[in-house]
Amino acid sequence: MDDIDGQILIDFFRAAATRLDMDRQRLCALDGEIGDGDHGTSMANGFAAVSRRLQQIKGQDPAPAQVMRYAASAFIGEVGATVGPLYATGFLEAARLLEERRLATTDLAELIDAIARGIALRGDACLGDKTMLDAWLPAGQAARDAADAGAGAAQVARAAAEAALRGAQATKGMIASRGRAARLQERNLGHLDPGAASAAVILEAFEETVTEA
Repeated sequence: MDDIDGQILIDFFRAAATRLDMDRQRLCALDGEIGDGDHGTSMANGFAAVSRRLQQIKGQDPAPAQVMRYAASAFIGEVGATVGPLYATGFLEAARLLEERRLATTDLAELIDAIARGIALRGDACLGDKTMLDAWLPAGQAARDAADAGAGAAQVARAAAEAALRGAQATKGMIASRGRAARLQERNLGHLDPGAASAAVILEAFEETVTEA
């Protein structure tokens, strides 16, 4: 697979939905430590809704930008929590990028950056705030570095997934400045941010999809 087309995105959302459903309880437990305990349910249900919607258009050869718009609509329609508007905005930002030009799978960093940009704009957060961006932003940088070094698509996706996991683990040493966890101040030290953890799961799903394409 040389390009990020509609089909690979449909396959990615299906893989992410499967992985998030398997990780539902762990993510809820992480969220229960510093939040209200529903992050795993929100993410699993949201991506399941996206996957169901995309399966309806699977045989229509949809444009990648259209897939991302469908994903945004389905996700926010299912998830009413804070994470709904964040990911929906990220997917719409990716749709705008994909409308501008066709991306190769080695251009994965641009897609990651677009999603992160939308999340950051909607949530007014940045690197180090102990949010999902602490996984998304390092993933984009790692993907860029791998592509610049001449890595193939699978290696670029693997670099992004590995960086997202490291970024998520690093949130244990951060004090949250956004969301419910910010109210705990120093008491959220030592706890993994659930949003960063779920972002790492999502990027693992993209690695799986690209590798198998």
